Amino acid sequence: MNHRQILMADDDADDRFLVQAALEDNNIKNPLVFFEDGETLLDYLEEIDTSAFPALLLLDLNMPKRDGREVLKQLRSRKAWDHIPIIIFSTSNAPDDIYTAYELGANSYLIKPSSFEGLKNLLHAICKFWLTIHCEDD
Repeated sequence: MNHRQILMADDDADDRFLVQAALEDNNIKNPLVFFEDGETLLDYLEEIDTSAFPALLLLDLNMPKRDGREVLKQLRSRKAWDHIPIIIFSTSNAPDDIYTAYELGANSYLIKPSSFEGLKNLLHAICKFWLTIHCEDD
């Protein structure tokens, strides 16, 4: 089976490592591609063919160069990228951040769990809803 990529833009190396480990523990086979900032993510999306667009994008709000808000606004301004599901994946639970993310076109806003088990459970739920594949333990 051909699994489309999951992209994750997050400048925190620990968060990237934990997400990768949680996806592996959930037996999610989609390749995971990381970006440390929003500008690199946008450059990547400009270069790939539309048939290779990702299955899902996990986007942190606070990153260098271009933050998640700027990236989200840019992504939703291009018709070709409009169908990419974008989940804001942030530590912020500030109502203004949540409201702004949805106003800019985020499909979902999720707060990063504080435990690895919570992260595994959240990523399992994401898998079941957004990727429509069977995860381990289903």
